[in-house]
Parts: sequence; structure tokens; C-alpha cells
Amino acid sequence: MASKELLKLLNDGIARELQVAIQYMWQHVQWGGVKGFAVQDELKKIAITEMKHAEAIAERLYYLGEIPTTKPTEIVVGKTLKQMIQRDIKDEENAIALYKKIIEQARKEKDQTTEILFMNILKDEEEHHDTFTTLFEDLK
Repeated sequence: MASKELLKLLNDGIARELQVAIQYMWQHVQWGGVKGFAVQDELKKIAITEMKHAEAIAERLYYLGEIPTTKPTEIVVGKTLKQMIQRDIKDEENAIALYKKIIEQARKEKDQTTEILFMNILKDEEEHHDTFTTLFEDLK
């Protein structure tokens, strides 16, 4: 069975995924203008992916015997497109660090299913980070 540490990390992952799903969707809804027009669809697509991550992690956590959190971490939408993308870059960097920690913990506990789940999610988060850093370059 999973350790309390791993279960806590998985719930941290869910809270983070809920946060960015809402954050990116609200950014998608609120941003306009020429630059925003180009970014809106990408924000929406990433928000939906993040919600799917939350669902997958919640299913795994529940299977391991823990109740998934319903509380997101702090949502920060931002007022300008530059502020939004800067925050999104930071949030993706935090996710990458957290998910590497979860993968390491899952390996220690010989939980291959959790390890594989987070390796796949980590790939998506790295792609999101790349998208946001590329968008930010265009805003300078």
C-alpha cells in the first residue's frame, strides 16, 4: 500500500491541477486583443488537459485508498497577458518539480502504475512549459 507521503504528494498534484485548469480557463475567457487571440485557444486546450490530469490522479489516489482533494491551490489569473504567462511558466515549473518528486517516491515504493502515470503527465507539463516560455518570448 502507498505511504502517507505518496498519498499527500498525489493530493498536492490534484490541488495543483485543479488550480491551473481553472486559472488557464479564466485566462482564456478574459484575455483579448491581437496577442490574446493567438493565445486563447492554447490556454483552453491546456486547461482541459490539466483537468484530465486531475481526474487521472484522483482516480489513482482513490484506488490507493485516499479521498481526493476538491480544493485547488491559489488561483492567480493576472491582469495582463504578460503577467498571466509569467505566472503560468512558474506554475508549470512547480508542477515539473512536484511530479519528479512523485515519480521518485513511487519508484522507492515500487509503485509502477503511479510512476508511469506521472511520467506521462510530466511529459505534458514539460510541453506546457515549453509553450508558455515560447509565448513569453513573443511578448518581450
